[in-house]
Amino acid sequence: MSTPTQSKPAAAGEDNFSLKAILPPLMAIIVGMIMVILDSTVVNNAIPKLVTYFDTDLKTIQWTVTGYTLALSAVIPLAGWMTDKFGSKPIFMTTIALFTLGSILCGIAQTPEQLIIYRIIQGLGGGMVGPIGMAMVFKLAPPERRGSIMGVLGIPLLLAPAFGPVLSGWLVDSVSWHWIFFINLPIGIIAFILGYKYLPKSDRHAAPHLDIMGMCLAPIAFSMLAYGVSEGGTSWSSASTITGLTVGGLALILFIFVELRQKQPLLELKVFKSSDFTRSIILTWVVQLALFGAMLIVPLYLQGVMHYSALEAGLILMPYALCAALGMPISGRLFDKIGARPLAFGGLTVVSVALYMLSGISVDTPLRVIILCLCMMGLGMGFSMMPLNTHVLNAAPRRLVSRVTPLTTAAQQVVVSFAVAGLTGYLTSQIALHAASAGADANPLSAVVAGYGDTFFLSACLVTAAVALTLLLRKPKQQEEESTAGGNNPDPAIMGH
Repeated sequence: MSTPTQSKPAAAGEDNFSLKAILPPLMAIIVGMIMVILDSTVVNNAIPKLVTYFDTDLKTIQWTVTGYTLALSAVIPLAGWMTDKFGSKPIFMTTIALFTLGSILCGIAQTPEQLIIYRIIQGLGGGMVGPIGMAMVFKLAPPERRGSIMGVLGIPLLLAPAFGPVLSGWLVDSVSWHWIFFINLPIGIIAFILGYKYLPKSDRHAAPHLDIMGMCLAPIAFSMLAYGVSEGGTSWSSASTITGLTVGGLALILFIFVELRQKQPLLELKVFKSSDFTRSIILTWVVQLALFGAMLIVPLYLQGVMHYSALEAGLILMPYALCAALGMPISGRLFDKIGARPLAFGGLTVVSVALYMLSGISVDTPLRVIILCLCMMGLGMGFSMMPLNTHVLNAAPRRLVSRVTPLTTAAQQVVVSFAVAGLTGYLTSQIALHAASAGADANPLSAVVAGYGDTFFLSACLVTAAVALTLLLRKPKQQEEESTAGGNNPDPAIMGH
């Protein structure tokens, strides 16, 4: 698949290239991507408030996160096809507009069901912003200057997750929860105006065949599996759990069968024939499952058990993101020298120790211990995730590498949805189990704290398993380049077909 050819303000290889010349279109992309990244972090910290406001339970409200991430995963693989068909600039602006519209609808939602539906609309818009934005950044400068451009882009994208929970807490405490969504309106308008005015036009290309069957089966499979996992928190033998897992499992089997027979599949599953790739991505999924689920549980504990405000919880969470941002560039430099295995082993060991410490949490646990654990988790994540993600790309066969990014990015969102659904369901069931075994005279808070401890322990066990899996990592075999190498290779940032 060919990628859109960008025109001015910069063209790869121009002698008169300057960062100043591409700053306006770069700002349009940065503002749009920051809006989506912020939204992915502000909602987690607002979940306790949403549960109270809508008078519902955690199992229901977690679908505001699960539905959103599943919607992201559904559209990410379509980015390449859409940009070929319509051009990168109009699609980027359309997705910004759709995301902003979804944000407004979320802010006026009257029921949890409405909020979940509107979050799905947000996800359908937000899923393409990242891959298309990164592809346009890649096109704005010649190869020898792309490092500096990515550095400019990376700073705000690293800081956004740190300030998202703080912004969310301030809005929830000082204004209202509605404004965690309404705040996207001015940001979206700015991104849209900047994009309309400064983003270079792109050529359209003949779009390849669209995998309709895969596009329909994937959301059914992953959403039903997530539903079954969520319901399993109440009872693994209930009709809803069995139905969700059965329908999702059958749809997943059919999806795999269809994708393996397609000449231009939605997701390139043939890459799993590489044992190096398979080991690497399974390890990455296990880590993501534990970390993303745990980081949803922490603000619930801070607000629900320790009675911190949403703003205070956001400030407490900030060291996690800052330590992760600190570790990522260091691990990037070390990766080139020592490879992924020692970095992943060391980083994940630190994460597992932190989660084991949190599993022993009690009502008397000092805040400084929780902050220490968050710092350890952030630093460990920063040192392990970038090397693991890079190792996954390196482990893919060279002829399929341009198809790997949509697969790994979409799969990450699916894993996040499973983590949220699974760990919140497990938390609910463990709290109920401890409450039932303690008796009527016991302190109900003890059962709640014990449930959180069990959930952190489960996350710790998952990361410990990941630590063991790092020992199986090895330097990927050098794959033979395709005979067509040297031409205009598809852009891995948006390749979907």
